Amino acid sequence: MNNPISNTSANGCSDNCSTLVTEPVASAVANKQTLLFIENLDCASEEKLISTSLQQMPGIAAFEFDLSRRTLRVTHALDSTAPMMAALSAIGMHSRELESEVGDSRTSLLIPNMDCPKEEGLIRSRLQGMAGIEEMQFDLTRRTLTLTHTPEALEAAKHALDEIGFAPKPTTSVVTAGETCQSVPIARASSGCPPQAPSASCGCDTTMPLLAPEGSAAAAKQTVFRIENMDCPTEEALIRNSLKKIQGVVALDFNLVQRTLKVSHELPSTVPLVKVLAAVGMKAQEMPAKGSALRTTLLISKMDCPTEETLIRKRLQGMPGVDDLQFNLMQRTLTLTHAPYALDAAKEALKQIGLEPETKELLAVGEDGAQSKPVSTTSWLPMAVSGVTAVTAEVVHWASGGNNWIVIALALAAILSGGLDTYKKGWIAVRNRNLNMNALMSIAVTGAMAIGQWPEAAMVMFLFALAEVIEQKSLDRARNAIRGLMDMAPETATVRQGDGSWVEMGAKAIPLGAMIRVRPGQRIALDGKLVNGQSTIDQAPITGESVPVEKSVGDPVFAGTINGAGSFEFEVTARSDSTTLARIIHAVEEAQGSRAPTQRFVDQFAKIYTPAVFVCAVLVAAVPPLAFGQPWYDWIYKALVLLVVACPCALVISTPVTIVSGLAAAARKGILIKGGVYLEQGRKLTWLALDKTGTLTVGKPSVTEYLPLGADHAAILSVAASLAGRSDHPVSHAISVYGDAESAAHSDVDNFRALLGRGVEGTIGGQPYWLGNQRLAGERGQVTPELEGKLQTLERQGRTAVMLGSSDQVLAIFGVADTVRQTSKQAIAELHELGIKTMMLTGDNVHTAKAIASEVGIDDARGNQLPEEKLRAIEQLSADGATIGMVGDGINDAPALAKADIGFAMGAAGTDTAIETADVALMDDDLRKVPAFVRLSRSTSAILTQNIVLALGIKVVFLVLTFTGQATMWMAVFADMGASLLVVFNGLRLLRK
Repeated sequence: MNNPISNTSANGCSDNCSTLVTEPVASAVANKQTLLFIENLDCASEEKLISTSLQQMPGIAAFEFDLSRRTLRVTHALDSTAPMMAALSAIGMHSRELESEVGDSRTSLLIPNMDCPKEEGLIRSRLQGMAGIEEMQFDLTRRTLTLTHTPEALEAAKHALDEIGFAPKPTTSVVTAGETCQSVPIARASSGCPPQAPSASCGCDTTMPLLAPEGSAAAAKQTVFRIENMDCPTEEALIRNSLKKIQGVVALDFNLVQRTLKVSHELPSTVPLVKVLAAVGMKAQEMPAKGSALRTTLLISKMDCPTEETLIRKRLQGMPGVDDLQFNLMQRTLTLTHAPYALDAAKEALKQIGLEPETKELLAVGEDGAQSKPVSTTSWLPMAVSGVTAVTAEVVHWASGGNNWIVIALALAAILSGGLDTYKKGWIAVRNRNLNMNALMSIAVTGAMAIGQWPEAAMVMFLFALAEVIEQKSLDRARNAIRGLMDMAPETATVRQGDGSWVEMGAKAIPLGAMIRVRPGQRIALDGKLVNGQSTIDQAPITGESVPVEKSVGDPVFAGTINGAGSFEFEVTARSDSTTLARIIHAVEEAQGSRAPTQRFVDQFAKIYTPAVFVCAVLVAAVPPLAFGQPWYDWIYKALVLLVVACPCALVISTPVTIVSGLAAAARKGILIKGGVYLEQGRKLTWLALDKTGTLTVGKPSVTEYLPLGADHAAILSVAASLAGRSDHPVSHAISVYGDAESAAHSDVDNFRALLGRGVEGTIGGQPYWLGNQRLAGERGQVTPELEGKLQTLERQGRTAVMLGSSDQVLAIFGVADTVRQTSKQAIAELHELGIKTMMLTGDNVHTAKAIASEVGIDDARGNQLPEEKLRAIEQLSADGATIGMVGDGINDAPALAKADIGFAMGAAGTDTAIETADVALMDDDLRKVPAFVRLSRSTSAILTQNIVLALGIKVVFLVLTFTGQATMWMAVFADMGASLLVVFNGLRLLRK
């Protein structure tokens, strides 16, 4: 293609590349080439300085610079490169010899405020696709990000991280051409580095943040402490300021999530460290260093309510080597973060409290996440025996007018057949100084037998055991709501073999790239891309869409969805453990493990409430007889009734079952909520900010006007199509498609770079070009009055104006228009009905923003918004005290999504980053799911309030009846367990929404 403007240097190098040939060498024939990486080579002044220095050296024949890669290729006849390196070092140039062409470098960055998957997803979405960034490796435990990158890309990556609030600190070096580099502390020298600081010639960074002064001896020890009361940056700062004063402390590595502190030091013992930590009120426990922490998930079939959770937490918390406990009562799993040697001890401790884990263990990393379904051990026969004998004991007691040996025998039979398990659990709880409901019930029944209330003791135990079984069966319904998701994907699929035959295979064994055939009416086993045939697919299990979606060649298909009448073949793009369905299940299970605000409040309340009522019962039994001469029998009986009423089960179980039901109900509708905190917080939304492209609009704009300003229309369109073809932005895609439709030729683009919020730029045939919006044109000083008039005309028509420019002028204008989604107007209207105000934040011009806002009914529209300006808009609303949601679908929205109280990702199906980053992922592109989420949040909040009022209200009523002498023990059991069942059934109502 004949380019409009062309400029290539005579030597074939780009502008960043220059070659200097010295005079012929008389002493030897130059026959060697050495490639050097010079870390601080980035401008022509340094190039000139190096040239002057090397020209004076005998044996140097020629050298070639590449400023963009910071490399120098030297042709020479030297026996060793040492003189050359010494000459560069003398003028302050930090050089390192490379074996071959410059490969990708690896740099590890410390990001102090990165400690959860949400932040990892935000960073991944920001850096992914950046020029020069090849690979990212995250270590959330150490809060490090390791980048594989070209030398020139590092600063751009750091700047991008700083923009989204994750300013990095270097921890390890740049490594190139397959070299390996270990972390080198600034406090000491390493081989080849001068004593004052390591240089780039060592291959290591010079800015590792350590505490020791320069020149100190190498740290010989590392000690890890678990600090139970360290959970915020305030305590971290207090500890840091205290420990850094100790001579011999070299480095501190905090992990607030795990509440651990790793101290690198040169002290003979850890006593000074422990003393200083104790002096500032920190309860530190030294952890034996026997390997890195592991995470193991144990299935405990007998753990299904907060009673068992409390017992386990009390038993395992503080055990050597056990760092963290995460409970999922609905799935009956306990996830331990532990040292390798601590697992057996933890299992033994669980066995001692009667909660022995199942043999199937699930490693959090490396397993497919499938969980075995606990087998119910409940037998109805003992319950039937207990019920019959308890009722018979009551009848015999009434008929005979009192107790006799038959009544006592029947009562004991009822208690042993129905309540033996309760007694076992109660004894374990008492032995571990834990007043749970089993302990309270055991004490109450034993007390009733002690005062001669045999029939009542039998009836209390039977009713309690029966209510426990009913409650367990009810909770299984909530569990099965999540397990139902797991059963959506079939276990087998029909796979094409190498010889062309089709064989039925297990889904877990099917590799990436395999070809699968789907018949009419079948469920799809794995995620993939359709390659042959067409059909309609019911995607409701994934996206919640009620209408089947047409699929043809190239369209994605998802595991768990149902094929319609057509038959097709698709290529597998995700293994069974990483399908969209698997990620949804994993996200919902993770959400169950996180405590919602109401649940945290209830748990704390129960910790105080139960011991307080127990003490009250003791006082009721003892004070009136001792102080006022009242009958012991009456007041002991009232105390026993009080113990039964005191069980906090109804109160505590009310929140998790409600939250899980809400999460499951949302998942069924294609709304993936990442935690109970967001489900509760949704009711408080007062403002919702929305991106335009891909959120309010379809996100597939098309070119409506093409206005070339140069003579060679074909060449200009070819340049625009070439640049647009390298970008994944919808507007660029529209220009690329338009160019293809006009048969425009595509050329190679060098030095391509995306300019966030502005456009793209690159070099074609040696000439720099850019493609972007008016802001970019203005920054380059190329907006003329005539051009501005054309842009305003397009903008008034609701078009997005995109310009193609060279280094000195604008060559063409493209008018691009997008269409509003059919559901956007209805969604905005529903939000307004809910009392939520709306704001549109878009990178498009103000006229286009206002035109779209007017069409759909947005309250406030802001155009020309860069990512940082979107972030400022969210911060401004937050400062006014509003609870803000942000809906977006692109990398540009990531900072604002993270800053908002609730971030919504549009069209998250099949997108790892969206599912990981957003607080709420809308699996399809239907914006009406946002008001549906708000309504579900409000319903959840209402049911939570109802459950708490029910649980506490019933207890208050029976406390009054107890003191007035009208409540009996079996009535108290009915009240307590009846309340539990009421709150469970009330919470399950959300599954019908």
